[in-house]
Amino acid sequence: MISIQEVKTKKQQKEFLNFPLKMYKDNPYFAPPLYMDEVKIFRKDYSYYDTCEAVYFNAYKDGVMAGRIAGILQKAANEKNGEKRVRFDRFDAINDQEVANALFGAVEKWAAGKGMDTICGPLGFSDLEREGLLIEGFDQMSTFEEQYHAPYYRTLVEGWGFQKEVDWVESKLYLPEKKDERLHKMAELMLKKYELHIGTAKNVKDFLAKYKDDFFDLLDTAYEGLYGTVPFTDSMKQTLIANFNLIIDLDHVVVILDKNERVVCLGLCFPNIASALRKSSGHLTPGALVRVLKAIKKPEIIDLGLIAVAEEYKNKGIPAVICAGLMDMLAEDGIDHAETNLNLEDNMAIRNMWKRFKQVEHKRRRAYVKTIGETL
Repeated sequence: MISIQEVKTKKQQKEFLNFPLKMYKDNPYFAPPLYMDEVKIFRKDYSYYDTCEAVYFNAYKDGVMAGRIAGILQKAANEKNGEKRVRFDRFDAINDQEVANALFGAVEKWAAGKGMDTICGPLGFSDLEREGLLIEGFDQMSTFEEQYHAPYYRTLVEGWGFQKEVDWVESKLYLPEKKDERLHKMAELMLKKYELHIGTAKNVKDFLAKYKDDFFDLLDTAYEGLYGTVPFTDSMKQTLIANFNLIIDLDHVVVILDKNERVVCLGLCFPNIASALRKSSGHLTPGALVRVLKAIKKPEIIDLGLIAVAEEYKNKGIPAVICAGLMDMLAEDGIDHAETNLNLEDNMAIRNMWKRFKQVEHKRRRAYVKTIGETL
């Protein structure tokens, strides 16, 4: 017997949060989220609830926890795109189509009650959260920014009638076998030609004081047309700034300024901390904190986080500056490789940048869409 319960009690919240941690405990490719961040979704003052509504469901089979799912009404996204959508997120389940159907059915019923006509996902509250269903690369380690999914998830999702909407691809970037001197010369010429220069800061606090306003403005405009993005709110900015303070190293951040000191390009990388959090299942224990700090100080892998270029500079060779800087970072810091995280499959501008590296495309993720109430 399958039972679906809306998450309301502390016990249900704990079951919701712990379910994927237990299910993937022995999976070497699973990267847990930071537990203290996940707990916040059940707080009334969670940063996204100024523009969103959410519901959470647990599934039980014969009295045993068998799955979970979240439904998110992202009002800002709907207003931006003129849509009536609900996102599904944090979907995890045992390999049982009846369990999956019951979870998706619960979210659809909730969405219909809100006047929505479409369900899509996996998508979080914003594109800064984990998104997309893993459909290729099950033998590859997830980054901290990603969620791992077992191969059978695709069957469960498509079994409810979902269809592909977009795919993302991910790559590992290694230094090319031979240094491309022309790339570095081109980068220097582009900076000089357009009177651009690299921004500097004494520390993270100084960096944020100098550049945060332009930083967020650039992200909003550069990402506006990309799938799943939403405008930054003040609370979202505060959350991102808090995360910056935790794991950012200025050696892995670059901002390019014009002659008026306006940010026209930014590149933000994170040290890969996925392995550092595995042993503690995402809990920031003293041991985990030591491992995280070690990974930040001397990373073996870096994750590419945010890259944005102002519209007027997109066709003016700025990608050469980004690639040259990333290559220098890999070489000078002794980093094995960079993980691109999610690049939309049709975003050829960003994908073509990576051809300058020794590139291994190793993962693919998918966002699905379905009309509410439509059955196979």
